[in-house]
Amino acid sequence: MDLKNLTIRKFHQGLITKEFSAVEAVTEFFNAIDVEDKKINAYLSLDKDGALKQARKIDLAISKGEDLDLIAGAPMAIKDNILIKDLPATAASKILENYKAVYDATVIKKLKNSKAVFLGKTNMDEFAMGSSTENSAFKITKNPYDLERVPGGTSGGSAASVSADMAIGALGTDTGGSIRQPASFCGVVGMKPTYGAVSRFGVIATVSSLDQVGPITKTVEDAGIIFNTIKGKDNFDSTSFNAQYNELLNPDFNRIKKLKIGLPKEYFIDGTDEYTKKEIQKAIDKFKNLGFEIKEISLPHTKYALAAYYIIVFAEVSANMARYDGIRYSRLDSLKEHTNKLWDIYFKQKGGGFGFESQRRIILGTHVLSSGYYDAYYDKAQRIRRLLKEDFDNAFKEIDIILTPVSPTPAFKIGEKSNDPMQMYLSDIFTISLNMVTLPGISIPVRKFEKGKELPVGFQLIGKAFREEDILGLGQYYEKN
Repeated sequence: MDLKNLTIRKFHQGLITKEFSAVEAVTEFFNAIDVEDKKINAYLSLDKDGALKQARKIDLAISKGEDLDLIAGAPMAIKDNILIKDLPATAASKILENYKAVYDATVIKKLKNSKAVFLGKTNMDEFAMGSSTENSAFKITKNPYDLERVPGGTSGGSAASVSADMAIGALGTDTGGSIRQPASFCGVVGMKPTYGAVSRFGVIATVSSLDQVGPITKTVEDAGIIFNTIKGKDNFDSTSFNAQYNELLNPDFNRIKKLKIGLPKEYFIDGTDEYTKKEIQKAIDKFKNLGFEIKEISLPHTKYALAAYYIIVFAEVSANMARYDGIRYSRLDSLKEHTNKLWDIYFKQKGGGFGFESQRRIILGTHVLSSGYYDAYYDKAQRIRRLLKEDFDNAFKEIDIILTPVSPTPAFKIGEKSNDPMQMYLSDIFTISLNMVTLPGISIPVRKFEKGKELPVGFQLIGKAFREEDILGLGQYYEKN
């Protein structure tokens, strides 16, 4: 049995029926990483000792006949901006290259309580700033479908690890598409929950009003299993909420078949790649053939979303990055020499610690928040954010689910957009609005794509706030048919 190809549910069944042990499974995944990750560069660090120790505990629990959660023993990859105690947490930045987490993020605590296994920490764009995982300070991750192309970003390492069978599932973070876009590029499933559905405590902040943690998996059902484990109120995160769900693990397909799907005309525009258009149309046609009611809708303020999004991003990045002075979080010790002048220390530390894209966003964010520019930029962007929310509220009076592309193109070549930040930013044009209006969204592959011959394309399902079970149920119905 090839354990690396199993879904979470099938892995669980094999584990409890003793077709294989947790130790055997973890060993097989590390053997795969030893071979595959030389080509793909998905991982920044591995925790072999910790993973095998946890696997032995699970095997002991099975031998005693203890009940286990579905996710117990599942070998997972974790994006390197999510804290796991005593493991590196670099956020793919030189300024944190020597930092090790001193506590667990809440999502990690919940996964540990369910006895998941953590294989290691995955590569990403530095501090979750980018759309390709080319902005990492340490390495460039490659797309398992074409090693000359990017895996997407910022959760590119997590998406690539699942796509290349180097993890059964992964956690990423999504600020403007950073789970959904790499999932689409790598032919896997990626879900951004409603803002507040999952705690952000212990996640290195990029844009606090937009960031959200979510799963990257091989199937929609697996995404639901992980989400069910990590969701819920957390006293350490005042933005978190204890929403009630009934169908996360057992969707009512009779109800799902009655959902109305909306297609926003602003998302089906010129500039979308022809290959992507054809694949998205296949998904739409499949829903039509399955008997779903599909209706064209309008989200009229979409044209302002990208500009407003990046103003908010730059502003909050500027505020959140201020804590990294290069003195705390271990960087100071990494310099061979430094002066006693605080000013000089800051320049040496921050100049050498932050990459170019991070520096760009910090400078622009400081500008839009400065006196005389706050009202002209940041305040206006927040007003557009409110108008976008009204667009979605009005649309959901007519329909239940919104379907859109995830990205205007499939995965682009490494280096293709590196020198053109606007082209890079535009790759998130279909995903950013969800973060602005705090709604849940999921990227699902249109079909099974063949590695080395085709580039994957995903479609996006958008649901009402805290209605993850709608998009997960509809996604599972699509996969099963």
